Amino acid sequence: MEDMTSAGNGTAAEVVIPVTGAALGAHLAIPPQAAGLVVFVHGSGSSRHSPRNQYVARYLRDAGLGTLLFDLLNEAEEGDRGNVFDIGLLAGRLSEVLSWVRGQQAARGLPVGLFGASTGAAAALWAAADAGDGVAAVVSRGGRPDLADGRLAAVRAPTLLIVGGLDHTVLELNRQAAAQLTCEHAVEVVPGATHLFPEPGTLQQAATLARDWLVRHVR
Repeated sequence: MEDMTSAGNGTAAEVVIPVTGAALGAHLAIPPQAAGLVVFVHGSGSSRHSPRNQYVARYLRDAGLGTLLFDLLNEAEEGDRGNVFDIGLLAGRLSEVLSWVRGQQAARGLPVGLFGASTGAAAALWAAADAGDGVAAVVSRGGRPDLADGRLAAVRAPTLLIVGGLDHTVLELNRQAAAQLTCEHAVEVVPGATHLFPEPGTLQQAATLARDWLVRHVR
């Protein structure tokens, strides 16, 4: 993939990211004078086309942050359900993507945050633990941070866990995971929301919480 250069009106492009054993489709969008870049890590059964993640991404770009939405697995890999829940595999794949994006001229030097959903949140926290200070902040929406058990104490990036108030099992798992975090962290509960935040206004609340956390820490 050719290195992309930024222009006065920013960068927006469909790209292909080469990683070990695969090539991953992605959409990179960096507004003019971006203060940072947020890499989205989707959950099981989702992709860069997730309408929920795209909604949040627009919120972040309006706040002056670039976004990268990419497919963690290619079509053949998604056929094996074991890959979808292999957090070590997903975290390793994310680490390769982070190395790629930092090498792009349009993103070079930008602080990087991670936004994970469902199992993608576990991969984001695992990768953040491995990256140390290389990740500026992490946000999880309806995530399963408990699946990164054993890595949580090593996460240094300020971490926000957003959970629906009616997503009872996942809320309890998030609270248990938060107890293992030693970095700055918070659990925010969106009242009346279930796991995918389909209820009117709940995804907007989650997007606002994510935006405020990422703007504060990634900038």
